[in-house]
Amino acid sequence: MLERLERGAEKLAVVGLGYVGLPLAAAFSKRFSVIGYDRDAEKIAAYRAGIDPTGELSLQGERQPVIDFTWDEERLREASFLIVAVPTPINGDKTPDLMPLKEATRTIARNLRRGSVVVYESTVYPGVTEDICTPLLEEISGLRAGVDFRIGYSPERINPGDRVNRLNNIVKIVSGMDEETLNDIADVYGTIIQRVYRTSSIRVAEAAKVAENTQRDINIAFMNELAMVFHRMDIDTNEVVAAMNTKWNALGFQPGLVGGHCIGVDPYYFIYQAQSLGYHSQLISTGRRINDGMSGYVAQMVVRELVRAKVDLAEARVYLMGMTFKENCPDIRNSRAAEVYQALSEYNLNLRAVDPHVKRDAFRKEYGFDLVSFGDVHDADCIVFLVAHDEFRNLTWKDRSRLFRADGARLIIDVKGMFSRAEAETEGCLYWSL
Repeated sequence: MLERLERGAEKLAVVGLGYVGLPLAAAFSKRFSVIGYDRDAEKIAAYRAGIDPTGELSLQGERQPVIDFTWDEERLREASFLIVAVPTPINGDKTPDLMPLKEATRTIARNLRRGSVVVYESTVYPGVTEDICTPLLEEISGLRAGVDFRIGYSPERINPGDRVNRLNNIVKIVSGMDEETLNDIADVYGTIIQRVYRTSSIRVAEAAKVAENTQRDINIAFMNELAMVFHRMDIDTNEVVAAMNTKWNALGFQPGLVGGHCIGVDPYYFIYQAQSLGYHSQLISTGRRINDGMSGYVAQMVVRELVRAKVDLAEARVYLMGMTFKENCPDIRNSRAAEVYQALSEYNLNLRAVDPHVKRDAFRKEYGFDLVSFGDVHDADCIVFLVAHDEFRNLTWKDRSRLFRADGARLIIDVKGMFSRAEAETEGCLYWSL
């Protein structure tokens, strides 16, 4: 397979061109002829015009890639190595939503050629690739897995906004339905990634992806629970964390809002599959409940601190800084910051949301409220820093002071613990940090 791709006898296709698929297609386009498919015609038109709304290509150091962008699914017939990188969200009842994955599988199946390799990157619970996707491929294509085509799984590990852990220097897990498939998949990914890790089965690779994000979720939940209790004890959580982290085996986790497309979603895939096997996940479910409740907790603390500062809630001007799910990227999927806004809106506060990384129209369409520009922040009574964008982190105290009302409370809610409490109080500000 690698030899045929390298000499141009075969093409590689990436199905789903978001934060994962686009950088992947760009990297492979340096070595092979690549088809980038997405059913969103508007997105394809933007890519063809050289517009990257994810910002990931510039972050990965990529120039405008030579990718054959298309929304025509029949073009997939030209490819023999196909990678699926579509979202795997959850439903309102916290069960896995596999519809995007199934639709992508049906699209591939309608255009699948003999001799092809199909590799899934979307996060799933163990068994989805072989028990759900493979039968769909066989049913619609009329071909047989292991005879006419082969399947594999290689979980995505792209971290949006990360300038250090990039696609080329991460460890890439690969798996295949048999040894030949595993070798082919490892060889192809090895052309763009420095280190490939082979697992013994597809199920192990699927489980590893769910497990690695679930362990982060549990650790953050632990820190969030500590923070909520420390506030009742009138202890500064940041000081405790700084002291704790002096021990050699401290893990370095911080409390915070857990959103986005991975950590706040993937544990539910594990929980769902565990329940289907008759096991109730206690620890992981508890961690999810804690983290899902943090948006409401932060909103309550904002209101409490406003009351303590003797600010009239009906007149308070409150700015929420940062609406993405993490710092320095435009990704608004599963934004807990937006949840904080929605929770605070129930108190009829004078709220304004700010995020220099987000396109306003797309945000309004997703969450139903507007953003204001950073330059429009003035006469604030309270500023809630929800996301640690560089634009916020790099503000001087003089810059921050200009954002407040001259005779107001000057309340800072620092959810990410970016600033110094001592400095804030020296500057005449009231300060609260998670």
